[in-house]
Formats: sequence, structure tokens, C-alpha cells
Amino acid sequence: MGKNKIARFAENKILPNVVQPTREEALNGFNLKGKWRTEFFKNDHPIVLELGCGKGEYTVGLAKTFPEKNFIGIDIKGARFWFGAKEAHESNMHNVAFLRTQIELVDYFFGENEVDEIWITFPDPQIKYKRTKHRLTHPDFLDRYKKFLKPGGIVHLKTDSEFLHGYTLGFLQGAGYEIISAHHDIYGAPEYDPNTPHLRDIKTYYEELFSAKGKTITYIKFRIN
Repeated sequence: MGKNKIARFAENKILPNVVQPTREEALNGFNLKGKWRTEFFKNDHPIVLELGCGKGEYTVGLAKTFPEKNFIGIDIKGARFWFGAKEAHESNMHNVAFLRTQIELVDYFFGENEVDEIWITFPDPQIKYKRTKHRLTHPDFLDRYKKFLKPGGIVHLKTDSEFLHGYTLGFLQGAGYEIISAHHDIYGAPEYDPNTPHLRDIKTYYEELFSAKGKTITYIKFRIN
């Protein structure tokens, strides 16, 4: 392990906006489950998750854009989200947190109706058939989200993968879920969801890379309960 990673892991342990529970703590009753507003953020603002937050650019960008909401970036790779955690801490942002865990355990960390929105930004599309259940918009994951997403809560999928976009759109339509908006090219389209201008204004590290390679960036906004 490189020295930079070791240093980031060490700093994550003392950053007040980083939460790193063990698997056992998750499975045996996580202490913040159902209490993120009262015990961590100490307000009653809406909670928004970013799943697979990477370096945390989107989590921090959203938190700057919407100071009236609380944002939690979730990823297993703490050395990556250290960048976002560090920036948020040094910028004295109190509406940002980072949770280090596997996405498969996400429903163990949040109580019923505790979360208002979910962002899934540039996840691994898991194209191989044997990896189907690992797609973050697979029915098994959507069922996990339903456990803590409030009624009418929104899920956003932003991806460069035409495969994942098509797979998700097809499943949602077939299952009868409400699709609020869907765009096959958010930068090439003359119009897009006017309520989400940050679709273009905030970019992740990977989005910058994909866009530079000429890849089309797609978006779906939908409800699952």
C-alpha cells in the first residue's frame, strides 16, 4: 500500500465527517440508523445519498448547491473519498458526510423513510450476465433502497454506459415504476430537466474523463415507491 493511501486512511479516522463502521456494527444494529438527522447532522433537513461516490466531487458539489439538504457519500474506497471529505471539512461544510461501506449493506445504515433522494453516479455497469445482480439498478438493489427511501423519494442515475441506461430504463418501464425524466445525452440535448441544472454544472472525475473521450452522458430520474 502506498504512503499516500496510508496517510489518507489515517486522516479519515479523525475527520469528523467520515463514518467507518465495521461489518459487525452494521449487521448488529448501526448506532446512527434512523438517527442521522438528530445525532449526526443535528437538523431536520432532507437526506440525500450518493452511492459509489468515488472522490466525492458530486457529493460535495451537491452539498454546495443545496445547503438546505444533508448529503452522504457512500463508497468502500476510503482513500478515494478522502478528497471530498477533506475539502468539505476544510470548507467548514456541515451538511456533508462520508460512509465507508459496501453498497450491498446500505439498507443496514438507514431507517425507514429516512432518505429523501439517491444519486447513482457512473457506477460499474456490470455488463457480464453473471454480474447482473451487482448492477446498482438491479431489482434486488431497488428493493434495498425501498427499505429506507421515503414514499415519493427520487432516484437519479447518471452514467456513460448506454448499456446500463437501456437496461435500467427497460426494467423500470416493464415494472411500472414512475420515470420522471430520461435523457440519452444531457449535454447534446437542447433541453433537460429544468429542476436539475446541476446535471451539467457538477462533474465527477470519471465524467470528465468520459466526456473527454467523447462518450455520451445519460440520465434517468425515477421513483420506486
